[in-house]
Amino acid sequence: MIAGQASAFPADYARKLDQTLQFLQGAERFLVVSHVQPDGDAISSTLVTGWILRQLGKEVVMMNEGAIPARLDFLENASAVINWSKLQPAADSYNRIIAVDCADFRRIGLVSGLFAEGAELLNIDHHPTNDAFGLVNLIRTDAAATVEILYDLIIHAGLTLDYEAATAIYTGLLTDTGGFRYSNTSPYVMQVASQMLAHGIEGHCIADRLLERMTKPQLLLLQRALSRLTFSEDNRIAWLYIAYGDMAETGAVGDDLEGLVNYALNVEGVEAGILFKETMEGHVKVSMRSAGLADVAAIAKSFGGGGHVRAAGCQLDGPMPDTMKTVVNAVREALAK
Repeated sequence: MIAGQASAFPADYARKLDQTLQFLQGAERFLVVSHVQPDGDAISSTLVTGWILRQLGKEVVMMNEGAIPARLDFLENASAVINWSKLQPAADSYNRIIAVDCADFRRIGLVSGLFAEGAELLNIDHHPTNDAFGLVNLIRTDAAATVEILYDLIIHAGLTLDYEAATAIYTGLLTDTGGFRYSNTSPYVMQVASQMLAHGIEGHCIADRLLERMTKPQLLLLQRALSRLTFSEDNRIAWLYIAYGDMAETGAVGDDLEGLVNYALNVEGVEAGILFKETMEGHVKVSMRSAGLADVAAIAKSFGGGGHVRAAGCQLDGPMPDTMKTVVNAVREALAK
């Protein structure tokens, strides 16, 4: 916070923001990481954090375990986010880490192998299941997206927003609120979004790119998934699945899975929608969405995952049929309470 300036935030939160700024001022070089299989908020948060560090005169390296989704490559400096999987074996190590949008340490993935022994970590996140794994933790679980917290940090630090930062913040808000349709769309979210629009960003173009367009492989994948749509006896749970071979046969990539689970949830009368995705290693990744009655974050956490009350995920080992039965039964039990 600027010396002599009163904070716009509650005292406890302002202290956390101060601790975060002290962490940022305490070194000259930082590694910024987000979670594996990054979504719009994860990449936007990575870029906004990089922007903040550059404004503070710091050196920053941004990295993710895999590639950035192609639909997000329009964001400025997106090409600067290093794909860990393409690194040469003799990679550098880092002493100061900033993890954004990671509900727990495991979500960082294999990039954590670059952390130096005794590395200090700043954890910035909005997931209720976050276990405060950082030396410093800036967590606000009522935030719709991690970029919302980073916006608070920008304001608290007295930094001046520009088009680059505004575009990334708007993108993170747009994607994590489902186009400002989910229940996490608070008045504050709309205020922040409005301010980003005032910086001249083209919100309608971003929405068209991220929420409306579909690739042909994504459409083919959706066609297969919908053909397998299954309902529980009382029609309160719906689920679909993607077999491992579906990805190669349709030409789809991981980014094409985005939003598929919503087709299960959006059926009238459904309280919980689930997407099961089989991996090459034989695992099954599970994405869950809730209309509100089931706390899918608690369900995911029971299987070693995490997320939000209405949107969460986890990964299980074992055959697809067994996994589907196990997870559906867990959701059924949650709805019965």
